[in-house]
Amino acid sequence: MATYVLLPGAGTDTWYWHPLEAELRARGHDVVAVDLPCEDNAAGLAEYADAAVGAVGGRGDLIVVAHSFGGFTAPLVCDRLPVGLLVLLQAQIPAPGESPGEWWGNTGHEEARREQDERDGRDPDDTVALFHHDTPPELAAGAQEHARAQSATPFMKPWPLAAWPAVPTRFLLARDDRFLPAAYLRRIVRERLGFTPDEMPGDHCPMLGHPRELADRLEAYRTELSL
Repeated sequence: MATYVLLPGAGTDTWYWHPLEAELRARGHDVVAVDLPCEDNAAGLAEYADAAVGAVGGRGDLIVVAHSFGGFTAPLVCDRLPVGLLVLLQAQIPAPGESPGEWWGNTGHEEARREQDERDGRDPDDTVALFHHDTPPELAAGAQEHARAQSATPFMKPWPLAAWPAVPTRFLLARDDRFLPAAYLRRIVRERLGFTPDEMPGDHCPMLGHPRELADRLEAYRTELSL
């Protein structure tokens, strides 16, 4: 049995993970969906990592899954806990000394989003079409209800690690995401992690739209590493 530690993106809560959590528990695993203090203006990345480490407690056989902005917190957790595998799911990949606020400009996100919006013909104010166009309507509506305020504090200070932690790392790319477009993320993964990401269907939140396939992918990684 493994312990899957699920780290959310910005302005979200543990609800986003519930379809995947059910899939993983049905396969006999423990799951810790971490509630990060995203609304707390006193909380930065260090406090996010503290919250995750505290939620894990004394559990072992850890597999960390980080979504979106959770990519900044996950390596800090891996630096403090004996993690067997880190899976980045549509996640931002930090560079040493780079603040999350700098990440967008450093990676060319504005241009990538503009080009994606032009291809999609999307109304810029339609956030459902941006984040949840491949999510079942009832779950897309639930996601809107569970959105939380996101403090700017963790975006301000440089990411503190000098290098990526020595933990086996995989990147799982949702190829239909309009917020972090596929071609853009493929480039970032190659540049910053040095490998080609694996891909699956899904929008920005494949844990809602494709939880069974996501669980299958995670289990395949676990089996590959004999965890």
